[in-house]
Amino acid sequence: MDLLRQKGKSSTPPGNAGGAGGFLDDHFLIAMPGMVDDRFARAVIYVCAHSEEGAMGLIINQSQSLRFADLLVQLGIVDEKQAIRLAPSARDLLVRNGGPVDRSRGFVLHSDDYVVESSLPVSDEVCLTATVDILRAISEGEGPRHAIMALGYAGWGAGQLEQEIVDNGWLTCPVDIELLFDGDIERKYDRVLASLGIDVAHLSNFSGHA
Repeated sequence: MDLLRQKGKSSTPPGNAGGAGGFLDDHFLIAMPGMVDDRFARAVIYVCAHSEEGAMGLIINQSQSLRFADLLVQLGIVDEKQAIRLAPSARDLLVRNGGPVDRSRGFVLHSDDYVVESSLPVSDEVCLTATVDILRAISEGEGPRHAIMALGYAGWGAGQLEQEIVDNGWLTCPVDIELLFDGDIERKYDRVLASLGIDVAHLSNFSGHA
C-alpha cells in the first residue's frame, strides 16, 4: 500500500499553493445540515491549501479502524514486537479518514515544532508533512507536540469550493488550534459550532460564513 511517499519524495496534492496565505488556508469548513454528500455529513475539515486552482483539506473528525501501530508495521517502520512497546503518544495516535480522494496516501497535520525538508507550512503554527520521516519520528517519541494522522484528503477543483459555500454547503471560520488538535473526535463538530456561539439545532438558519 502506498500509504506515504518514500522518504524525501513528497508530492503535493491538487490545489496546494505550497505555503501559507491566501483564501481559506488555515480555516475550518463545517458541513451544513443540508450537505448532500454523505461522506461529508457533520464533517469538520481543516483547509490546508486554497488557491485559484482549487483547494485541499483534511477531515479531522472521522476516525478509521486502522491503528497507528498497525500502520507503522505495514510501512516497515517497526516490527510487531516494537509496535507493542511504542510510547503512549504514538500508540494512542488515531488514524483518521482525511477524505475520499487518494485514500492510500497518508498526511500528518502537525504543530510547527517539527519541520523537515518536505514539510509545507500552512500557517505560523501548523504544517503538513506527507513523508515517512515524521511517522518514524513519532514512533521514536521525537515527533511534533501535536499531530493528526490522516489517510486520504478532500479536494476541490477551481471555483468548486467557492460555489459549495455560496450554495450553503459549508460554514467557514478561522481555526482554533486547541479544537484542531484535541482528541475529542466524537464531539468536535458540536464543539466547533459552540465556539462560534451556534447551536447545531439552529445551524440551518445561518449562511456559509462566520
